[in-house]
Amino acid sequence: MRDVARRRAEWLLTTPSLGWLAVLVLLPTLIVFAIAFKPADPFGGIGAGWTLDTLRGLARSSYLGIAWRTLYLSLLATAACLCLATPMSYFMARAPRRWQRRLLLLVVVPFWTCFLVRVFAWKVLLHPDGALKHALSALGLVSYTATLLYTPGAVLLVMVYTSLPFAVLPIYAAAEKFDFKLLEAARDLGATSLGAFWAVFMPGIRRGILSAALLVFIPSLGSYIIPDIVGGPSQVMIGNVIAQRVFSDRNLPHAAALSAALTLAVLAPMLAALLLRRKETGSGRGTGL
Repeated sequence: MRDVARRRAEWLLTTPSLGWLAVLVLLPTLIVFAIAFKPADPFGGIGAGWTLDTLRGLARSSYLGIAWRTLYLSLLATAACLCLATPMSYFMARAPRRWQRRLLLLVVVPFWTCFLVRVFAWKVLLHPDGALKHALSALGLVSYTATLLYTPGAVLLVMVYTSLPFAVLPIYAAAEKFDFKLLEAARDLGATSLGAFWAVFMPGIRRGILSAALLVFIPSLGSYIIPDIVGGPSQVMIGNVIAQRVFSDRNLPHAAALSAALTLAVLAPMLAALLLRRKETGSGRGTGL
């Protein structure tokens, strides 16, 4: 009876959230997938009947190139954020308690400024007449005719800048709970500081690293503002193409097909992470951990 009452209470608590998600997330997603199988109307609407021509059009070489650019920029941004966030989180977790809060505040401070304003600030910095270009030219690191703006490097730089806090927070949360005495024990057993870091610390915070990778990679796939402002027309990503199909071309089925493909690309790493966690949980139970 207690189990039945507990389950009933759990369902009563979770039903409003499930209903909210079903109405505002699941239902719109299903509508987008359904529109992807509809023909385009000449007047910018959705035509009658069903067709697979829109989905076949996604196999064009131009879309494959944009999809590849979106994928590799997202992967590079994720890898760069993890490489920067892991030692940063390690340092924050080892800092005195009073300094941890201050450092965490510095990580969160960029969220106090509008995202669009921060991206525009990078456009000013990377402009041919910007301060960064003049500073690098004065140091002899780039030529005076070099272009920093509207390049893949500019898009990657701003993506890393905007996504880095999302990588730091989950890794720091995992590092804060890590028992650093294990590193001292590893060094006592003959491991170097770097060896103890890789063999003990990194596996100990792997869930935080996995969460950070998802929090960076998934939004990067749908990035729209960053390539539009600092990338220009030659560095468009899937999000820019979807916006163009909706607002300029008025081809809603085509935009829905691209959105459906992007949704499946987003769900793939999430499902992989879920299966990995279930496998780790199952192996832990099997070994009695």
